[in-house]
Amino acid sequence: MSVFDLFEKLKSRSSGGGPIKKIVVGLGNPGPKYDNTRHNVGFKAIDSIANEFDINVDKHKFKALVGDGVINGVRCLLVKPLTFMNESGIAVEAAREYYKLDVSDIIVLFDDISFDPGKIRIRKKGSAGGHNGIKSIIYSTGEETFSRIKIGVGAKPSREYDLGRWVLSRFDDNDIVKINKANKCVVEAVKLMVCEKVEEAMNKFN
Repeated sequence: MSVFDLFEKLKSRSSGGGPIKKIVVGLGNPGPKYDNTRHNVGFKAIDSIANEFDINVDKHKFKALVGDGVINGVRCLLVKPLTFMNESGIAVEAAREYYKLDVSDIIVLFDDISFDPGKIRIRKKGSAGGHNGIKSIIYSTGEETFSRIKIGVGAKPSREYDLGRWVLSRFDDNDIVKINKANKCVVEAVKLMVCEKVEEAMNKFN
């Protein structure tokens, strides 16, 4: 890392403050049983963001693990719901209501079997697309207007393969490398998205 990059990083962390302006949620299931499964790439993405900006996501609040800090000059709350995937919306809506934010102030990071491992897609809003975590958030908030970053985890090996079994399976070593690279892009995308630059993030990373 160059001196300039270090300066920019420190400046980003030290500037901003004030009230929480954005909520960044990573979807997954709690507990070691689910560590490093395809369904938990949202948790891993939050870990990457937290590491980049020295944010401790270790407080129990809103039925989630949370931590707040400054990302690109904007004070954000990082959230890892502990409600299990299908009830993710309970934690998300509780946090949104507490900070009196709009649904559009939420950014959700989650797995998508439609894309190869390591590919990401950014959207400003949209339907659940069959993802139970997103479905829960839409149900709890009553809106589809939150932005999201889909992180590819690969398609099922065959049509007959059980979906639940697939998303709860773990990556091989090659795919782990791809996911780690994708998370670097997720960090950069979130830096833009918290500053209301979703379209710029889409153009750069989609």
